[in-house]
Amino acid sequence: MRTSLARWLLVSSVLTTTLSLSGCGYNDFQRLDEQTSSAWSEVLNQYQRRADLVPNLVATVKGEANFEQETLTRVIEARAKATSIQVTPETLNNPEAMQKFQAAQGELGSALSRLLVVSENYPALKANQGFADLRVQLEGTENRITVARNRYIKAVQEYNVLSRSFPSNLTAMVFGYKPKANFSVANEAAISAPPKVDFGK
Repeated sequence: MRTSLARWLLVSSVLTTTLSLSGCGYNDFQRLDEQTSSAWSEVLNQYQRRADLVPNLVATVKGEANFEQETLTRVIEARAKATSIQVTPETLNNPEAMQKFQAAQGELGSALSRLLVVSENYPALKANQGFADLRVQLEGTENRITVARNRYIKAVQEYNVLSRSFPSNLTAMVFGYKPKANFSVANEAAISAPPKVDFGK
């Protein structure tokens, strides 16, 4: 009799705990945390893809006589800076680290855009098939970066709304679910539009 009562109390306790956890957003935190991590991994993959294109792009441009050395140097330095930043899971919860990462990636994007604009002044380079192929790959990668960033921004927004809303904010406090850092953009419309880079004809 006593064993049956103890078993019933245990089952009842487990059911109560399960229902209370699901009702307070615990499971939603698990889902959105995974969703955010997955979206962030895709952002990193696309940024790495872009960084991997740079050495071949630079090597191809170096073959062009009298190409602007300052432009090439800026690309090389920006890539070195962007790839030197250590990105850890904690970066998602650190606005300063996220801002530093974003700034470095922005510098690389600007330097690459400048290189492509300058390349328009070199007909032989524009006619180089290898360079043309790299430009197409770079354009595709920039578009993938935009898509990946948008997915991450949306995932973080959902997570942060849950962590700040009642009663799920209580669950966030109990289990330590802090708001995650997001990309900051001066012009929100810019992030949903593909990068404007003129690749020539």
